[in-house]
Amino acid sequence: MTLHPSLAVVRRGVRGVLDPLDPGATVVVACSGGADSIALLSATVFEARKRSLRVVGVTVDHGLQAGSDLHAQRVVEQMASMGADETLTATVSVSATGVGPEAAARQARYAVLSQIASRLDALVLLGHTLDDQAETVLLGLTRGSGGRSLAGMRRGFDAFARPLLDVRRDDTVTACQVEGLTVWDDPHNSDPAFTRVRVRRTILPLLEDELGPGVARALARTADQLRDDMALLDGLAADALAEVGLDVAGLAALPPSIRRRVLRLAAVEAGAPPGELFHEHVLAVDALLTDWRGQKWIDLPGHLRAVRRDGLLVFESPPS
Repeated sequence: MTLHPSLAVVRRGVRGVLDPLDPGATVVVACSGGADSIALLSATVFEARKRSLRVVGVTVDHGLQAGSDLHAQRVVEQMASMGADETLTATVSVSATGVGPEAAARQARYAVLSQIASRLDALVLLGHTLDDQAETVLLGLTRGSGGRSLAGMRRGFDAFARPLLDVRRDDTVTACQVEGLTVWDDPHNSDPAFTRVRVRRTILPLLEDELGPGVARALARTADQLRDDMALLDGLAADALAEVGLDVAGLAALPPSIRRRVLRLAAVEAGAPPGELFHEHVLAVDALLTDWRGQKWIDLPGHLRAVRRDGLLVFESPPS
């Protein structure tokens, strides 16, 4: 029997990530119960068996919705029934202090998944799709966030990998239907109060209607084309930060494209949440170096501020 095209494309994405792993390695699949992560888990279980890999299904309970603990239990039961070798529930506390609720939940989720990856010496698979990538790039464009946002989500970083970045969301939904898998529709994914939901349900479909099909793929392709360039520039910025530090004269002498990356990197290392640190923040900090008029400080996300003091740029928490 011919494999359904949607199943084939999901499995192909997973196969590309699992192929380099040695037999006996552990793979963690982060699973919310939605179509993307259920399709990812199913494909991972299928491909892992052929490679003698151990699959651990993990669901994260953020506690943001009533009955989230019961939902997490249902996901655990489903992951076990789908063939995961082990299942885990991770309960996190989401504190939105200094960041939005989405960013706070994301930070908490990645933190606990990183801990699990370290404890199990595992690769963590995330279910982001091509549509998620297109939404990320489009949101970056609207915020004027520059090349970093246009480069979108990385295919892999630290202990994480995203096997489905070439897979459309329609394919994950169809793959689950073909296999008869039950999926959960997160009510947050249909709440227009969230900007990403409006992009997903209104803006991208409108662009496809008005400009023709292929807009989402074009946005995702743009991310791929820019990512290597961004990695090179970020590497040069890291080297510059190590060499120059936060000396005002040394920073001011750097080319603007490198200097601003250095400032962003320094702010993030000081505690500014990367997802909340926008280009206008970096430009304001840059003005402390290139347009110095005695400014007192620049407020930054994450209860942080940048101050020029005694020839140095200082990132510090404001006094309570």
